[in-house]
Amino acid sequence: MRAIFIAMLLAVSTATARAADPVFPSSAGDIRVETVARGLVHPWSLAFLPDGRMLVTERPGRMRIVARDGALSPPLAGVPQVFARGQGGLLDVILDRDFARNRTIYFSYAEPFDGGGRTALARATLDAGAAPRLIDVTVIYRQHGPASSGNHFGGRIVQAGDGNLFLSNGEHFSDRDMAQTLDNHLGKIVRIKPDGAAPTDNPFVRRAGARPEIWSLGHRNPQGLTLNPADGKLWEQEHGPMGGDEINIVLPGHNYGWPLVSHGRNYDGTPVNAGKAQMAGMDDSVWHWTPSIAPSGMTFYSGDLFKGWKGSLINGALKFQLLSRLTIEGDKVVKEERLLQGLRERIRDVRQGPEGALYLLTDNSAGRILRLVPVK
Repeated sequence: MRAIFIAMLLAVSTATARAADPVFPSSAGDIRVETVARGLVHPWSLAFLPDGRMLVTERPGRMRIVARDGALSPPLAGVPQVFARGQGGLLDVILDRDFARNRTIYFSYAEPFDGGGRTALARATLDAGAAPRLIDVTVIYRQHGPASSGNHFGGRIVQAGDGNLFLSNGEHFSDRDMAQTLDNHLGKIVRIKPDGAAPTDNPFVRRAGARPEIWSLGHRNPQGLTLNPADGKLWEQEHGPMGGDEINIVLPGHNYGWPLVSHGRNYDGTPVNAGKAQMAGMDDSVWHWTPSIAPSGMTFYSGDLFKGWKGSLINGALKFQLLSRLTIEGDKVVKEERLLQGLRERIRDVRQGPEGALYLLTDNSAGRILRLVPVK
């Protein structure tokens, strides 16, 4: 009888909690926003482990494992020191494609350097046992160029089907002209092997004076990076200044214009490079937000839970505190749906869960992991 009574109490408690969850309208029907975990400090990224738990980074320099019931592990041992100032700190984390066999993860962070910080990418083995930790931590990439005082690190990681890694790098705000030169990594997407070496088919690998890791240039502060499962193309979004947040399809060797072209304006109100939004030899964005929404993590939705959303590009927003769903046809964005307006939380990352739900990280000192599901 006691076991039955406890089960009944748990059922009532769960139903009450679900009833208290906020519900928002959408084209797929009403969406419930459930709290999976709370008490995280500026969470930046999450990755799903095979057993259903989540690996989560916190910008101050902590990595934790979150159980399916929302319980947080202690901070994992083995995380290197980070430059946790301004936008810097511990950033993205992903699992290796062969994680089930090799237990390898990759994570990016702002590494202390020359009185400031630079974007770095490390590889490690995850021991997710009773005392979770990272072992065999190896830095496989360090951004080449001057240090940042705390701005525009980029830091998103994507692993392609061939195992190679893409990493976004910001231009540190104060060094924006370096986004147009090839002797540094600022304002670039780089492509490296899992050991950090530059693949021999990178576009600038044989150009004298160019950093061989560079895949594309002319970026400002790339905060989202993902592969389109329909065709394998790499999509990226970056913060503009006042306006001009961009989404680009990133191709090898292409130049995306910053700071020579922009749909936005400088923070003092003056036009960027005389207000030019296009220039010969530079790729136009496939979408831009003006005014700026401050986009963050992004993912293509491939599940069936949200009817009519398969193939959509889902992007979080920090400044506008919403979720942007973009309808894609080929290489074009044809429609935007703005979701969760009224949630009033900065959305830092967006991931699709193994069951097809969408998971969000909210970026504040009492950050949460949220789960989005249709209301049945």
